[in-house]
Amino acid sequence: MNKFLMGLSVLTLVACSENQETAAPDISETANRIAQETIIIDGHIDVPYRLAAGWEDVSSATATGDFDYLRAVKGGLNAPFMSIYTPAQYDGTEKAKEHADEMINIVERIAAESPNKFTVAKSVADVENAFSKGMIALPLGMENGSPLLDELDNLDYFHERGIRYITLAHSKSNKISDSSYDPERQWDGLSPFGEQVVKRMNELGIMVDISHVSDAAFWDVMDITATPVIASHSSARNFTPGFERNMDDDMIRALAKNGSVIMINYGSSFLTEDANQYNSKLGVAYTKHITDNGLEDTEEVRQAFRKEYAVTTPYPYATLDDVLDHFDHAVKLAGIDHVGIGTDYDGVGDSLPTDLKDVASYPNLVAGLLGRGYSEDDIKKILSGNVLRVWRTVEAYAAAD
Repeated sequence: MNKFLMGLSVLTLVACSENQETAAPDISETANRIAQETIIIDGHIDVPYRLAAGWEDVSSATATGDFDYLRAVKGGLNAPFMSIYTPAQYDGTEKAKEHADEMINIVERIAAESPNKFTVAKSVADVENAFSKGMIALPLGMENGSPLLDELDNLDYFHERGIRYITLAHSKSNKISDSSYDPERQWDGLSPFGEQVVKRMNELGIMVDISHVSDAAFWDVMDITATPVIASHSSARNFTPGFERNMDDDMIRALAKNGSVIMINYGSSFLTEDANQYNSKLGVAYTKHITDNGLEDTEEVRQAFRKEYAVTTPYPYATLDDVLDHFDHAVKLAGIDHVGIGTDYDGVGDSLPTDLKDVASYPNLVAGLLGRGYSEDDIKKILSGNVLRVWRTVEAYAAAD
């Protein structure tokens, strides 16, 4: 049990013994009220890619995944950005654009089959209108810019289809930008085409997402962009030293200076050093295992070792407190106006923190923030106010251009 919930348990016991109200039920009730009365925007949820692998009707309860309508309603989620993800293996091929279109089609199908529950959102006004009607808005964010195929006209095409942010790269360097995951840095930041992409995104009203890009690419974006940007699903590198995928302190400060927002990722490997290093330590242990025992490296041997290793060395799941530490750190560096939520639900597998396992759990986050002294106004900024401000600013710049 994490420290926060242990604290709640103690308060509950005191309430029972003294037969009076305590802070524990008040926090829970307040958290649920805030979650239900506030627009909650999650910067990154991988529902389309999940459904491409096997269709499920997310308008009803689903047996798998982190998202469906019933859980979203329970958690107060109103506007999850649907990740229009394109694997790096399609970079440089026509399949990249085709795949992005397929992912958008999936979101449109969700909305078309349940028009009283979901609607595709292309603007802040669309999100607010959906909220007023009790519907879940589905804005679109493209993860990996490779579907642009080195053609600026494709930015206009995908803007028309509803894309409202683009994560410039993913796991590999592409024609736009170097990736934080790719040791090959062919551009030392953004490519010349990538610089044009950022400028055109500003003109069209598409938010620039600097999650996944290399450090050098981040600084190139900050030099070029005329509008605030987002880190749609990134956390603080302070807690995962050497993990370039997260934002370092200077970057977080720069985001604030530019009016931008960092949206905290829930994947345990983004949150703690122990979880971040788990797979590399597993790999070292496996190599030693096959060497010491004279074994051949086969899939069967590998899977058997993974199963045994998981028993002797369980995965160190992050906790709600770990997530809250990232929010605290980002707020300390950037201020309350520059932090949001980008859980990566349906995108980080079975690595989500305890107490935050699916989209029904946003009230748990709110309760944790209340417990750490955040005001209701501050929490509402985190839930959506900050990213809505960025989105409005981007829309206004495009409208005036």
